[in-house]
Amino acid sequence: MATPQIQDCKFCFIGGGNMGSAIIGGLLAKGSTSKQNIIVSDPFEGTRKKVEETLGVRTTTSNSEAAQDANVLVLAVKPQVAKSVCEDLASSWREAGKQQLPLIVSICAGIPLDALTQWFTIADGRAPKVVRVMPNTPALLGEGASGSFAGARVSEDEKKLVTSMLEGFGKVSEWVDKEDWTGSGPAYFFLLVEHMVSSAIALGMPRDQAERLAKQTCLGAGRMLVESPESPGQLRINVTSPKGTTEAALNSFRESSLEEIVSKAVKAAADRGEELGKAAF
Repeated sequence: MATPQIQDCKFCFIGGGNMGSAIIGGLLAKGSTSKQNIIVSDPFEGTRKKVEETLGVRTTTSNSEAAQDANVLVLAVKPQVAKSVCEDLASSWREAGKQQLPLIVSICAGIPLDALTQWFTIADGRAPKVVRVMPNTPALLGEGASGSFAGARVSEDEKKLVTSMLEGFGKVSEWVDKEDWTGSGPAYFFLLVEHMVSSAIALGMPRDQAERLAKQTCLGAGRMLVESPESPGQLRINVTSPKGTTEAALNSFRESSLEEIVSKAVKAAADRGEELGKAAF
């Protein structure tokens, strides 16, 4: 069956929390689809009311009802309930004799694609196609970076559909060959800014002033990284005067093996992701 165009898709969101709502907001803001094509299922009345009032889309407490006509099902639940939600949906599809299964797009943290595929497999052996999207929290401001990892059966047209769905959700959406680390990336920058602030305070700067300067430095450097055609390494060279204060700081970083520290941190995140994935089965 041909993949529908995004404007013709029926979207079902299982979970109406911040990330799911951010995707819906992006879809509507870009005019990619209409409110009538979106339904959200969530067990909490407060969440449903917020979604209805802020986004104007339909809500329900029934996952099977929400997924009934969906072309795309966005799984946006807490990891600890993901297995039961997936298996319950698969059971409802079997009981209803559902022939056309939706494309699954999961934004559940720490749940690998293989586990999702297994949980969604119905009794006759059929399983929906699954894409795992790993957004980071700046996506809540429309500034996110998301890595998307597709199952082997996902077509190029379906990838394009998912990319279109995510365009209003963040600035960068990349298809990756393995489940990645971008979700934890913002915390690395927050930690650096945190220590820049505490170091400035130790040198006598008032906290509020230190925080304003550090935050703006991070924002300005981030914009230069995004908007400049030059590499991060070249941008660093550009602002490093020989024998100046910046060079002194960078030399201190090197002496403390900053490169090794960052490499170990990224690997630790990747290793932990694999551990969580194995524990999901």
